[in-house]
Formats: sequence, C-alpha cells, structure tokens
Amino acid sequence: MVQRKSKNIKLMGSRTLLKCTLILVSFITFSCNTNNDKGDAIPADLIPVFNLDTFGNPIPGNPKINAQLSISIDSETSFEGKIAIESRGSSSQNFPKKSYSFETRDANNQDVDVALLGLPEEEDWVLIGPYSDKTLIRNIFIYDLFREMGNYSSRSVLVELNLNDEHQGVYLLSEKLKRDNNRIDISKLNPDENSGEDLTGGYILQIDRDDEEKLNDSFTSNYQPPFAQRGQQVTFVYEEPGADEITDQQKNYIQNYIFGFEDALASQDFTDPVTGYLSYINVSSFIDFFLINELANNVDAYRLSTYLTKDKNGKLNMGPVWDFNYSLGNVDYCSAGETNVWAYTFNERCGDHDQQVPFWWSRLLEDPAFVVQLKDRWSKLRNDEFSLNSLNLMIDNYSTLLKETGAAERNFMTWDILGTDVHPNSFVGETYDNEINYLKDWISDRLNWMDGAIDAL
Repeated sequence: MVQRKSKNIKLMGSRTLLKCTLILVSFITFSCNTNNDKGDAIPADLIPVFNLDTFGNPIPGNPKINAQLSISIDSETSFEGKIAIESRGSSSQNFPKKSYSFETRDANNQDVDVALLGLPEEEDWVLIGPYSDKTLIRNIFIYDLFREMGNYSSRSVLVELNLNDEHQGVYLLSEKLKRDNNRIDISKLNPDENSGEDLTGGYILQIDRDDEEKLNDSFTSNYQPPFAQRGQQVTFVYEEPGADEITDQQKNYIQNYIFGFEDALASQDFTDPVTGYLSYINVSSFIDFFLINELANNVDAYRLSTYLTKDKNGKLNMGPVWDFNYSLGNVDYCSAGETNVWAYTFNERCGDHDQQVPFWWSRLLEDPAFVVQLKDRWSKLRNDEFSLNSLNLMIDNYSTLLKETGAAERNFMTWDILGTDVHPNSFVGETYDNEINYLKDWISDRLNWMDGAIDAL
C-alpha cells in the first residue's frame, strides 16, 4: 500500500532504461515529444526549450502583453516569432511557478496559426507549469491516456521554459481547448444561426466556478446538487460561442437542452429510451469521462474544468478532460488522496465546498443498462489501456525522458520543493524517484479497488 505524508521515504526504485521510439503506440509517441500527423518528429531523447522574452514586463492575468518566443531543439531553432501572453489558472495562481496562455502573432501583430513542435496549426496555446505535482507528468499522462481510449484530448509536449533568461523548469505545451477541426471538432455556430437545424450546434459548455466574472456568461442548473450544505448551484459557463458572441436564441436553446436532459434524468421514467435521458446524451462519452476521472480520483471531477459539447443535430457529449494536477493521489482533502472512494461522491464528504457535483452520476448508476455498459467498457480498458503494465510503461517513458535529459533535476534546482509539503500534497517524497514510485503504487492500489467496486455496482 502507498504511504502518505511521509517525508523520509528512501525508496529509489530501479532506474528504467526504456526509450521512446517512433514505432510505439500514439500515447507514448506524443508524450515523448515526437510528432503527430503534421511536422517533423522531435527526437525521442530531447526536450524542446522555450525562450520567452517579455522585454522586462511582468506577465499579468489579463490582458495579454506582447512578447517574443523562440523554441529550440538541441540548440536548433524550431520556431521564432511574436506572441501575446497572459498568466492563467485559478488556485494555481497562488504558486510561484505560473502557467500561461498565449497566442501566436505575425509580423503585424495579428493572430496567426502555427504548427508548434509539429502539433496541428492553431493560434491559441497553453503553457502549464506543474508545481504541486512533483512528478511533473500527471496532466500529460491523463491527456495521452484519454486520447488512447479513442477520445480527443489536448495534444501536449513536455518542454523547458526560460523566461527573460531565467530558468522556470519543466512545462507542458498544450492545445487550448476550443472548437477547431483538429481540436474539439464540432460545427462553428455563427451569430446569424438562430433557428431550425442551425441552432442545434455547436456548443461548448464548462461546469466551473460561479464567480462574479462569469455571472453574465453562464446559467445555473434547476437541480441542487445532492448533499450540498449551503444551497450551492451547478454553473454552466458558455465557452463557445462565448458570452460576447452567443445570441439570446442560442442561449435559450442550449439552456433548454440542458434543462430537458436534467428533467428527463430526474423523472420517474428516466430509463425510457424515448422520453428518458438516452434521448439527450451520448452515453459512451459519459462512461469514458467517468472512468478516467474515477481512475484518477480527480478532486475537481464533474464540478470544475468539466467540459461538455453539443454538435449540430447531435447529443450532449462529456469531455474533453482538463486539469489533473490535483489527482492521482496528489490531494490531501475530501479523501481525494485515497484509493478506495468514488470521486463522484465528493459531495457526501465535502458538502460545504463552493462547487458541487451534479446529481447526474449517482442517477445514471441507478440505470442497470448504464451499469452494464460501464462494466463492459471497464473490462475492455483493463485488458488494454488500463492494464497496470501499460500505465507503468507510460509513466516510465515520461520520467526517463525527464531524468535522462536532466530536465527534472533542473526543475527542482529552480524550485527546491522536493521533500517539502506543497498544498495539496498527500504524499511528500525526498526524491523525484520517490514521487514517481508513489504514483505507480497509488495507481496499482486504485485499479485493484476499482475492479471490486465496479463489479459490485
């Protein structure tokens, strides 16, 4: 069993010599900084370096400021050009290692699509700076795994960042979640599409915080979350079209669609294939979203950074997934660091938190047909993508790359936090290997518990 809050762990684990090659399956190919279907391959034993120059200006949360970016691979320049950048994140803003959003710009300072490091061309990108996650890999691990399951998730590359000639450690270059043929591939909903078939998609919503900044670009569920102790509500934020573009007709349509789904799910005949929830949602997307978040025991699952999409003439889909720094045993509150609790029952443990899990998941598990489909999907995943050997191989490849390039060591020279309890750590290892070994042990325990728990549904 894994140990918690130990600051004196001396387990070193065997040093794996696994190397990524271009013949490995896609989730390893991406994770080890090779290419996707566009651009040249990044050598599997190298990590690109981002050199960011803001001309001495601090990077604010909003608005973006102008900057210059160059990307090098083994001292060879891969990209050089203008960008506009801002800091991003919510709780992560409290960490000294910041995360950023940026847009690529042309010589006239206009947005321009660029295929950074061989990823499909786009203008909007994210640089995620893992800080409390001392493995440095929880996000890329889950993103690649979800994609290997057959879903879209943000393609990501491990990089190092220098900001104004100061080393900032290991970062993750990720695709910003947005509508795009190579990202969330749904129809573009234009302002003049306000009736008939045109009005049915495409929408991107996010279940997230109901802070004052989002009061005008969100709506709330008609159903109070179960076990909520302070009258909390579930908030749906308009992502695309955004609040500055979405029309009243489009707002009404997607609101009524969500309300109709929730009414059907809450109804006495909720399993009826015509009048029940099945007429509103793509069940397989809900199952994959459930299983990946439960595997990770993601403390934010279902209630924060939770994306939903609806295409024209299509049903509601869960996903893509986003933000897993607070998962996989890296959390010391609401039992999220444990391996033997359901993430979807968060409200039962922490009903006083501002954001609560909607009633959807407990209700879906009351449908025997949903449970049968869930069990079947779990069985198939456990024999393939969710096998312990496959998951450990992914982790070994990430960590070997970070160690053998010296990137992990440089990260912790800049951020001297190994052996230090950084919120919300549930485990503190003295070395990088301790952190990796803990992650692998935690996943092993989690898989064993979920095997029994899913069988018992």
